[in-house]
Amino acid sequence: MKNVQHVPVVGASPLERLRAEMDKLPTASRRAAQVFLDDAGWAMRASVDELALRAQVSAPTIVRLCRTLGFSGLTDFKLQLAQSLAGGTPYLHRAVNSADSVGEMVHKILFGAAAFMTNLEKQIDLAMMEAAIAKIAAAGRVDCYSVGNTSTSLANDAQGRFFRLGLISNSYFDAHMQLISAASLSAHDVVLAISHVGRMPTLLEAVAVAREQGATVIGLTLPDTPLARHCTIPLTVSVSEDAVVRVGTEAYLAHLALIEILMVGVGIRRGPDAIEKLKRVRQVLEAHPAAKWVWSKTE
Repeated sequence: MKNVQHVPVVGASPLERLRAEMDKLPTASRRAAQVFLDDAGWAMRASVDELALRAQVSAPTIVRLCRTLGFSGLTDFKLQLAQSLAGGTPYLHRAVNSADSVGEMVHKILFGAAAFMTNLEKQIDLAMMEAAIAKIAAAGRVDCYSVGNTSTSLANDAQGRFFRLGLISNSYFDAHMQLISAASLSAHDVVLAISHVGRMPTLLEAVAVAREQGATVIGLTLPDTPLARHCTIPLTVSVSEDAVVRVGTEAYLAHLALIEILMVGVGIRRGPDAIEKLKRVRQVLEAHPAAKWVWSKTE
């Protein structure tokens, strides 16, 4: 019989994978695995050096163990471990349970957000991002469409950033105004449509009208949504469903990061003129008496 390499079951929790693979692991990896099994709560919060010290192994051994189990690294392992240990609060937070202390709650929430942001780069389609930056930088007008509170906040932020770069930019959350905007666009204009869920019929209608006018439509949404399929340039991000709201913290941070990347990329593309406009805006605000008082560090 041919030797068959055993692959850990992806659907199993991190601790289940450790128990299943324990007998197959090298001695050093078994010691590392035992640290997680003995005190998963402590191990989830410990650094790689602290884990290595307790297991009396090297730091690379800890990382190698995580990859052997099918995770991308220690961060991925700990994030999924935190999620698997959750219980009792399915409608509040997927990683926090009712027995957690405030310190544990803070760690789980911040660690989950940080881990997601660390892995966000892997999801960004660089070709799509480059195309989006080029279109916005050359646009005659950039109109930002949104649906819902979170998306509207993001659209207003994007509009303010593009406006500071010297672009003609507007932000619309009202369905009627989105249609009016779309009908007045041209092939030189861009729509930035922001909707994490990406299924609102009124937004899809406005996007369709904008494309009929020849405008480029850039969408910030989940993959495989109607909005993603209707966009010229979809910028999509996969985010785990939030326990409380449709657009949770991780989705908000992801879209905010994409807007930041777009703004910086557009600023670089537009060159010295855009930088000079940013500089001038800052000078005016710093010189204004009210602004000077607000931003002053003294009472």
